[in-house]
Amino acid sequence: MTTAPTRPIDPLLFVDDDPNVALRGARCSRCSTVTFPIQHSCPRCGAAEMNPEALPTEGVLWSYTVQSFAPKKPFLHTEPFTPFGVGYIDLGDVIVESRLTVNDPESLEIGMPMRLCSIVNHVDDDGTEVVTFAFAPSKEEAA
Repeated sequence: MTTAPTRPIDPLLFVDDDPNVALRGARCSRCSTVTFPIQHSCPRCGAAEMNPEALPTEGVLWSYTVQSFAPKKPFLHTEPFTPFGVGYIDLGDVIVESRLTVNDPESLEIGMPMRLCSIVNHVDDDGTEVVTFAFAPSKEEAA
């Protein structure tokens, strides 16, 4: 059995360029504000020193919707287009906008536990799977 080669959609989003580890955020050295994606200056106090930080891999669903139309260029998707869930995940110090693995609104509930995972965003012409992050209901919630 062979597996397709993969690459992250943007290596700067992930700790160690690995979408199976954690998202890479940044914490302000002055006011402790956390950002995602990583920024080079603080949006809260303007400090220029932001320290890279691995974000938590679990959080709670803060809000959600289902995107029923294909993303516009330059964002790619695999044909045929399938609607997908989009949500805001509260990770404690920062709220992250993310794809969701669930696209049925009846299966989602604000406040439900979520966990980080990776999904294939699209496949390049050479067969490489381009992987991005998403959040899925935690195993405890899905049981």
